[in-house]
Amino acid sequence: MSTTGSFIWYELMTSDATAAAKFYGAVVGWKIADRADPQAGGQDYRMIGRSDGGFSGGVLTLTHDMVQHGARPTWLGYLHVRNVDAAVAAIEADGGRTLMPKKDLPVGAIAMVTDPMGTPFYVMDPIPPPGKPAARSDIFDVAAPERVRWNELASPDLARAKAFYVKHFGFAFNEVMPMGAMGDYCFIDHGGLRIGAIMQQPAGSPGAAWLFYFSVASIAAAKAAIERNGGKVMRGPQVVPGGDWIVIATDPEGAAFGVVGPKGE
Repeated sequence: MSTTGSFIWYELMTSDATAAAKFYGAVVGWKIADRADPQAGGQDYRMIGRSDGGFSGGVLTLTHDMVQHGARPTWLGYLHVRNVDAAVAAIEADGGRTLMPKKDLPVGAIAMVTDPMGTPFYVMDPIPPPGKPAARSDIFDVAAPERVRWNELASPDLARAKAFYVKHFGFAFNEVMPMGAMGDYCFIDHGGLRIGAIMQQPAGSPGAAWLFYFSVASIAAAKAAIERNGGKVMRGPQVVPGGDWIVIATDPEGAAFGVVGPKGE
């Protein structure tokens, strides 16, 4: 269904899915349902629809129990593995932890884990859609609109993070961009694509997390929509190598994300 080690799904965990639908609709252009999917087995889970009819992930409403166990609004990525049990065992043996044991869903088996530095993510062994055994996830795309276009991790231990993701997911680090006092920005190559980067997390920063950048048609318009709809711009707009512009922000519930695209007016 996809190259092992690829990001194949993204999920927003939030305390207010209806507010998230309004916010990300304005910022990215996504269409998120205003009510839970009746097929979600009692959970408030909503698909993130794109303008082309495909999907960019899902939205999960945090329950009281999840919050009591420490869950907070955040974006999480799903990494493709061939066997969830084997992947979880290998991750635990390498210093990671299991946050949610394996669950078997109609779309595949999943588990939520952390890397050795505590960064959370899902592993998933997906089941292809009926009649489409060769289907591949198109959720990450370096060019198409309304997709995740960049996956970035600021880790408390850069060297260990690189070794971990190389070992378990086949990431390759072929090029580095020095950032002065901030250290090296280490580009991730995987499956013939440059999919993101890992860098050292600045001292004193909160817990490590993957940051996902969504493709937009205009950074100026996205920034205005973020501020107009209750989000907070943390950094940017700023130009990045290649000529694109980025903004890093938090949504109204506090989940961090990035947007990337042309500057716009």
